[in-house]
Amino acid sequence: MTTIQEIEKLLHDYREWLKDKTTLREINGAWVEITTPYLDRHNDMLQIYARAENGAYVLTDDSYTVHDLEASGCSLQTDKRQDLLKMTLNGFGVRLNNDALEVHATPQNFPLRKHNLIQAMLAVNDLFYLAKPVVESLFYEDVIAWLETNEIRYTPKVKFTGISDYDHLFDFVIPKSRRKPERILQTINRPTRETAEAFIYKWTDTREVRPPDSKAYAVLNDVEQQVPGGVLDAFRNYEIRPVPWTQRGEVVSELAA
Repeated sequence: MTTIQEIEKLLHDYREWLKDKTTLREINGAWVEITTPYLDRHNDMLQIYARAENGAYVLTDDSYTVHDLEASGCSLQTDKRQDLLKMTLNGFGVRLNNDALEVHATPQNFPLRKHNLIQAMLAVNDLFYLAKPVVESLFYEDVIAWLETNEIRYTPKVKFTGISDYDHLFDFVIPKSRRKPERILQTINRPTRETAEAFIYKWTDTREVRPPDSKAYAVLNDVEQQVPGGVLDAFRNYEIRPVPWTQRGEVVSELAA
């Protein structure tokens, strides 16, 4: 059984890793480039930019997220994708300034706002990236259609504050019923070590403030590539139920109850 001491050590290790792997570089005397240890789908470290403004700070991705998706053949111009983009960004308190993801921060909430911007970049990238010749629809939309076809009631895009005081956005929450506890679902379009670790951290940070019998599920896109065994084991080790998309029928009854 997981103890509070174990969780505290995990959170401490995470913060130390984040501090050790973050680097800064001044650009043109006005902006500071922040290189983070979070990886995009190219395995490049995500970079954001900070500038002082009227006693506060502007943080931006300098349009990287949107432009990278468009360069990969993923257009965000349809109404459905624009709505999904705005809903995702709103969940993190991030706004779209032209094509740039942007937040404003005070000295007091700078760490939280930086965290929200990075999480928004990862969420938008994972939500929208698709290899156009191969994938016909967004995985997130597929999951919505599956939930509704099976009459599984859900609330989309729910934000919880973890014990770290950071906000975390989850794709779906199925409320508690008379027979089943609260169930939290996260869709992962590209199941990798990095995306698994990101969800594990979100759930680890959040589960202490949720009802003690809450359950977490990772819905994994295994249509185009097999989910690595290490990813499945990692989820199970942290009491997260991995649900490969090709095996989704196995959990319908427990999610619909």
